[in-house]
Amino acid sequence: MPIVNQQIAGHAFLRPLYADAYFPDHVVDKGRAILLRLCERIEAEQPSDLPALYALTHAATEEFNLLEAEFEAAGSEIETVAREEIAEDFWFVASAYGFAEADVEELIATREW
Repeated sequence: MPIVNQQIAGHAFLRPLYADAYFPDHVVDKGRAILLRLCERIEAEQPSDLPALYALTHAATEEFNLLEAEFEAAGSEIETVAREEIAEDFWFVASAYGFAEADVEELIATREW
């Protein structure tokens, strides 16, 4: 399903991670795919309030939890720079879909990284 939201379609997710050789592109690609799937779900399900949005972001965060093992296998990890960038992109997504008041910590509350 193509992304309809133009802010999202034009956004380079996880850009700083691609720019840093510490983070393997093939694993960052999977993180980018998680964020794009989140956007597709938001567009398909059109959450009407923050609890509904948080349910979607928590599911995506759990996918990032699973991705941590792939980062480690590639000699990397979801460390401070990556955590901040991932959190910023979650907030960008929320904001782009009209949820600028979303709490970034609640967006990723299920994180293990």
